[in-house]
Formats: sequence, C-alpha cells, structure tokens
Amino acid sequence: MSNGEDFKAELDRLRSENEALKKTSAKGLTLKVSEKGGVSVYGLGRFPVTLYKEQWAKLLDMSEEIRAFIKANESKLKAKESAQSTQS
Repeated sequence: MSNGEDFKAELDRLRSENEALKKTSAKGLTLKVSEKGGVSVYGLGRFPVTLYKEQWAKLLDMSEEIRAFIKANESKLKAKESAQSTQS
C-alpha cells in the first residue's frame, strides 16, 4: 500500500471509531470498569463516580426514594448547570 492509501485507511478507521464513541456517549455519560473492579460513571462532573457493583445495586434500588427526596427538598436544592453544553 502507498502512503496515501495508508493515510486514507487510517482516516476512515478513526472516523468510524469517532462515530462509535459519539453513539455510546449520547447523554455525555460513559461507564468503565475501574482498576479496582468498581463501576465508574464518567461525565457527571470533573471526576468519575465509582462504586462497587453491590453499592450500585443498593443505590439503584433506592431510585424512587431518591427522586421523592429530591422532589420534597426541591426548594433547598441547587441545580448545577451542565458543563457539557458549554463545552460541546
């Protein structure tokens, strides 16, 4: 293959990889397994939120209670403006 063909093949590969990444992070959030075996959520803030699977299960089981708590305390809670919308 010539250098031009190599360059085009690499460019095509990078474009398809970029499209795949855009699809997986449509909401701006991504999941990864941490070095210590936890589940890390990226995209909520500056640092990832990492918990072990049992902790995520407990938290997810409380989702209705968390939503109710937020609704009940709406007047006391502040909303953080999304940094993703200004950086996109």
